[in-house]
Amino acid sequence: MTQTSQWPVPKNSIRYVVPAPIIRLLSEHPLTRDLYPLAFGHYRRATGHHMHREHHRDNLLIYCTEGRAFLNVNGEPHTMEAGDLLLLPAGASHRYTADPENPWTIHWVHYTGPLADEFRNYMGFDDSTPIRHLGRQPRLLVDFNGLLSVRQTGFRARGLIHAANRLRQLLAAVPISVDETSHERQAELDTINNYMREHLDERITLEQLADLAGLSPAHFATRYREQTGTSPIQHFLHLKIERACQMLDATSLSFTEISHRLGYDDAYYFSRLFKKVMGQAPRDYRHTPRH
Repeated sequence: MTQTSQWPVPKNSIRYVVPAPIIRLLSEHPLTRDLYPLAFGHYRRATGHHMHREHHRDNLLIYCTEGRAFLNVNGEPHTMEAGDLLLLPAGASHRYTADPENPWTIHWVHYTGPLADEFRNYMGFDDSTPIRHLGRQPRLLVDFNGLLSVRQTGFRARGLIHAANRLRQLLAAVPISVDETSHERQAELDTINNYMREHLDERITLEQLADLAGLSPAHFATRYREQTGTSPIQHFLHLKIERACQMLDATSLSFTEISHRLGYDDAYYFSRLFKKVMGQAPRDYRHTPRH
């Protein structure tokens, strides 16, 4: 059985538990067996909401949009507030209690499947990081509400197969929503990326970009990778390849001319870079049917 709380749900809140026969279907269906929901809901100003699980069998993701709750996860105390996303993985001993004076409002989903651990890592959670602060994220609310759209469909299998894939979409979007950079550093990153886009016809260096940021090349490269997951020069190359693809699609220019317009005198060298990124040569890319 799914380990949902027994908190009495008032009229303005929702708890949706997937029936056991449908769970068995989801666990075997090729479109859902890797990841599927067990229960989900939306609790508004959940006064008196509390839970204690010593042996948690599934995964529970909670997004708090208002109020506060007090938690203990594997013996470590935490406070959860508006904008926080909490992941309680299978096996994590935990308890939580809504703040009596300012109870939390939450969207939540219990889920399981072989990909659950992979998504945990992808979302940036680990044993020392059960909570990530996202702030208000409309995208995340849309995805949670997408799960709830299966209500009043009579537990139809097709609706819940759709919900399982909405769950995958929700989890995959979390890293996009996480913004751990300050406004100042985000503005700096925007300046760098805009500079790259405005100079695609040139061959810029790491030193030039570092000077723009007022940092040493090594410090700049490390910080850029931390913020974006890639190196600045690699990102600049990918922007050039994107532009080359646009020119191949929309113009009759030769690849030699395209290379020159993107700052490469050696078209053969740029062709090799193009093939490494795109997986096919420019000539093959241009003659591949795309509709």
